[in-house]
Amino acid sequence: MDWVTAVQTAIDYIEEHLTEPMRYEAIAQQGCASVFHFQRMFHILCGYTLGEYIRSRRLSQAAAELAAGHGRVVDIAAKYGYESPDSFARAFQRFHGATPSQVRDNGVPPRQFAPLRIKMTVEGGCTLPCRVEEKQELLLTGYKRRFSGDRSDKQAQDHDFACETRVLQYLLEGISREHEITYQVLTHFDADGYDFYFASQLPPWALAAFDEDLGDMARHFEHLRIPAGTYLVCETARCEFPTAQMDALRRTMVTDVLPRSGYLLRDAPEIGVIHWFFEDGNDRVNTARYCELWLPIVKADQVG
Repeated sequence: MDWVTAVQTAIDYIEEHLTEPMRYEAIAQQGCASVFHFQRMFHILCGYTLGEYIRSRRLSQAAAELAAGHGRVVDIAAKYGYESPDSFARAFQRFHGATPSQVRDNGVPPRQFAPLRIKMTVEGGCTLPCRVEEKQELLLTGYKRRFSGDRSDKQAQDHDFACETRVLQYLLEGISREHEITYQVLTHFDADGYDFYFASQLPPWALAAFDEDLGDMARHFEHLRIPAGTYLVCETARCEFPTAQMDALRRTMVTDVLPRSGYLLRDAPEIGVIHWFFEDGNDRVNTARYCELWLPIVKADQVG
């Protein structure tokens, strides 16, 4: 079963069991995959974590029933898996921007969230510059933020994270003495989100004196040891803002390249390598920027 079909089968299963307790293992079984692989692929293809998608669909349906006058708030809260009306009301207001009573009694229109339908568009052969590489252990130093939400939320969080942590970025650039290559690390994936790191590779002398030299600022950083392993490596096109291509590149890698490679995703951090060249007023240099995306993989015949 290809991943597009697998995810759509699971989405249909979710829709049929929306008012019932749902185990992620049962959902993943609809796509003939482990929980880890299914959650990872679902997020890449749909732009939502599995938990966020289920929560959004339940809150959308609950609002539709309230707007139609089909039940009491307490009954609808229980129907869609909330243990108390208070927890339901808090989640409802975060999602819809209105309380359950405002939707039911005052006619405030709720947010609509329809079931996803995955479609595959065939546009020709894949010409991505991709390769399978064995990577040595990588020691990075960086700082993180927990990301959650849909694709647009992630883009906003990414932008805010970058803008709000300029001082930490400049510190890493100065210590590493590297101004053209930075790393993004995505790890600790679960049904509700993942950890997103900005990181750099520091020279040994800088690592040895890191805590002493930075003093109190050192508390903002972590040292990440990425184990050696096999990666599928693909690159974006050369352009002024290549990071905007990362989500589309990731989806193409898992729907087109990976199924024909004989490999599966491996439970390990995903690495983005950002090659950000800059020369004031030089378009030739500034449009030569690109990103590499490293997806951790393992041979399919090695997976039990």
